[in-house]
Amino acid sequence: MDLNFTPAEELFRAEVRAFIDDKLPAAIQAKVAAGRPLAKEDYITWHRILHAHGWGAPNWPRQFGGTGWTSIEQFIFDEECSRAAAPPLLAFGVKMVAPVIMKFGSPAQQDRFLPRIAAAQDWWCQGYSEPGAGSDLASLKTRAVLDETRGEYVVNGQKTWTTLGQYADWIFCLVRTDASVKAQRGISFLLIDMKTPGITVRPITLLDGGKEVNEVWFEDVRVPAANLVGQENEGWTYAKFLLGHERTNLGSIGVSKRTLGRLKQIAATELRNGRALLNDPIFSHQLARVEIELMALEMTNLRLLSVDEGGKAPGAMPSILKIKGTEILQRLSELMLQAVGPYGLLSERDQGEPGHASGLAAQYCNLRKLSIFGGSNEIQKNIVAQMVLGL
Repeated sequence: MDLNFTPAEELFRAEVRAFIDDKLPAAIQAKVAAGRPLAKEDYITWHRILHAHGWGAPNWPRQFGGTGWTSIEQFIFDEECSRAAAPPLLAFGVKMVAPVIMKFGSPAQQDRFLPRIAAAQDWWCQGYSEPGAGSDLASLKTRAVLDETRGEYVVNGQKTWTTLGQYADWIFCLVRTDASVKAQRGISFLLIDMKTPGITVRPITLLDGGKEVNEVWFEDVRVPAANLVGQENEGWTYAKFLLGHERTNLGSIGVSKRTLGRLKQIAATELRNGRALLNDPIFSHQLARVEIELMALEMTNLRLLSVDEGGKAPGAMPSILKIKGTEILQRLSELMLQAVGPYGLLSERDQGEPGHASGLAAQYCNLRKLSIFGGSNEIQKNIVAQMVLGL
């Protein structure tokens, strides 16, 4: 189903597409298209190419050095980047902590951090989850005690599942600053330099052998009080604001559309009973079903953009996008493994045929995380039930 955009928006799409096709390094594009892991420099190289063109912060207002694009223009940009198999922007900085700093940070914090985020000079990671505080994030235990004589917070505790924390220069962290009040009321939002003494990063080896997530330990880590965002004990408000941005991003519509195209290519070459799998009635029915769900998700996303443009509260739509977006990507990975059969067990090191099958099992395993992180889908369903059904 084609979506209708204005002539000006289609001209904008053509501009974005031409730029990406001209500037995206082929080696990086090939990695993304094949689903292979990206190196730190792959992300930074592409981000800096965009920044040099003025597109390093597509979701930011002009007053903070962004593009000032409308929500529809941002949607088109994201869609074209996904179509071309470009690396995602450094989302923890550009799309998550930056909006929090813009809305709740001090002018000094905005001047210090935002230009460096836009230019990919600082890599950020997220310090939210803990071993005993995942979906129930408000039960976090990492403590920050203010040393008034030195104007510093002393942080002790542990964060876990910290994505790409091994690359990070900074971490935005939820910490408990008051244990005597209701859990949500005693949390603060700190910006912490990862080079500070007392911080230890330990990789977690995943089922697919990757090490993209980490444990981060804090032992008497001293953080300047000037790195507190907003007011002490108001961090839960800022965290919810950030999670709204994260869950919208987790819709991953552009990635799903590119993955769907790849799945169709695989199904057109794989044979079942002497004919292309794409023509198998059972498989084609499964493929059509997930494609229809993706179309519906895209329309939901555009409705959310319309609400955003009108300045209205998004309600439960970010949770709906997160639920369906992650389910669709997981379903696509299942269908790809189903299409290639035992060849899906080939690793990136294998040179066997078919070449399009290598690494699919690792991708399948990695994508199991989608329905858990960013607020588990079970919790998101509770949010939808409360906000839509009043339960």
